Amino acid sequence: MSPTRLASKGSADDYSSSGLPIKPIPGSYGLPFFSPIRDRLDFYYFQGHDDFFQSRVSKYQSTVFRVNVPPGFSMASDPRVVAVLDAKSFPVLFDLSFVDKTDVLTGTYIPSAHLTGGFRPLAYLDPADPRHAALKQLLFDLLAARGPRLIPSFRAAYSALLDSLEAALANSGPADFNTLNEATALNFVCDFLFGSAAPATTAHNKAIKWLFFQLHPLVTLGLPKLVEELFLHTFPLPSFLVRSDYKALVSYFAEAAKPVLDEAEKTRGLSREETLHNLVFAAIFNAYGGVKLSFPRILRRLAESGPDLHSRLAREIRSVVRSEGGAVTVAGLERMELTKSVVWELLRLDPPVEYQYARAKKDLVIESHEAAFRVKKGEMIFGYQPLATRDERVFRKGGEFVADRFVGEEGRKLLKYVYWSNGRETEAAEVGNKQCPGKDVVVMVCRLLLVEFFLRYDSFTADVGMLPLEPKVTVTSFTRASSLDHSS
Repeated sequence: MSPTRLASKGSADDYSSSGLPIKPIPGSYGLPFFSPIRDRLDFYYFQGHDDFFQSRVSKYQSTVFRVNVPPGFSMASDPRVVAVLDAKSFPVLFDLSFVDKTDVLTGTYIPSAHLTGGFRPLAYLDPADPRHAALKQLLFDLLAARGPRLIPSFRAAYSALLDSLEAALANSGPADFNTLNEATALNFVCDFLFGSAAPATTAHNKAIKWLFFQLHPLVTLGLPKLVEELFLHTFPLPSFLVRSDYKALVSYFAEAAKPVLDEAEKTRGLSREETLHNLVFAAIFNAYGGVKLSFPRILRRLAESGPDLHSRLAREIRSVVRSEGGAVTVAGLERMELTKSVVWELLRLDPPVEYQYARAKKDLVIESHEAAFRVKKGEMIFGYQPLATRDERVFRKGGEFVADRFVGEEGRKLLKYVYWSNGRETEAAEVGNKQCPGKDVVVMVCRLLLVEFFLRYDSFTADVGMLPLEPKVTVTSFTRASSLDHSS
């Protein structure tokens, strides 16, 4: 039974269709202006993301409550949300019969359209918008057409990255994975999607700068609090400061994606200019941004897990590749049960996008495990995914990395509670929903990262620190494949 239904009139003693008592939503938004600023300071500095939400779960004894979310004052017209932080209530964010997804990608604030050529990209559109289906189908068709290039493009790019890591280790000691990944990821994305190398050795710096201008209200850089509050969290950074960088990226994609743009314009009747800016957004914000954030998180968990897991992965990966005649294939990847489970577990614990938003388009009732709550039409609903997907009512040891969690029939039943793609892992991305169009590609490239590592190495070690949006992974040693057969 769905945990969401239409609200009906009645007293506070009413029960939901599942028999749960309907209660007032706990929590308070406090005083205008002052309380959102206090909550923002708690979120960024005094508590941190996890403790900010977990402390309120404990305070209200509820995983559904009212709260202000950043950036608040001057950056967003209304910071008030209804938070849903458990595995049962969270899926309301995907239920398009109850919620609207227009302009909610970045939450309660919206980056300037000047950063995206004056257009709102696909990620900001609700499926009810007629442009949504046409643009999403374009991406589906592009991914399908380029599918055969995925494995060779990835292996070429990341084999070169591992060569560079080894050289750095040999020449100067510990090697910075993040810096190499920033350039490699963009080269891979451009080659895979358009068959073209990234435009210049500094292109990834332009891409990162452009991403920062869209996401700066949601990050901290370790600067003095007053400086960050004034320059990152109070006013949008002026878009003209990144105009030349974005123009260079657009010029590259206008040429690299010319066949796609020609087909979109002539066959699909799409605006060439709007399609171009959507392709830039999909390639840089979605694809490149996802790889840039996710790969260091994967290596962090693998480094912390140690050589026993490395050995199990290496045995499975090499055995399957050997059975495929030494080739890495899609069919082979599907047979790597532990590798698949590790990737799903990594996406469960460390989703590429931690925050999800939606606006109620009618009065409705949301159910948590213990109670039900009325939400009014127009209210913003917010989910912090790292809490929802660590729900101990669903996942045993939900806050821990369990490599084989999704192995076997019972393990696979838990996949419906993995939400990283803006939908359930057991469901498919379609033109009529908001699930990531590259969902299957993301899962595959994460598996390929493991394959590339453990075809080459028995184990590795790394020091792990923190950057604003991702772990900083410094590789300190590799153990070259020796005791197990090495395939390539």
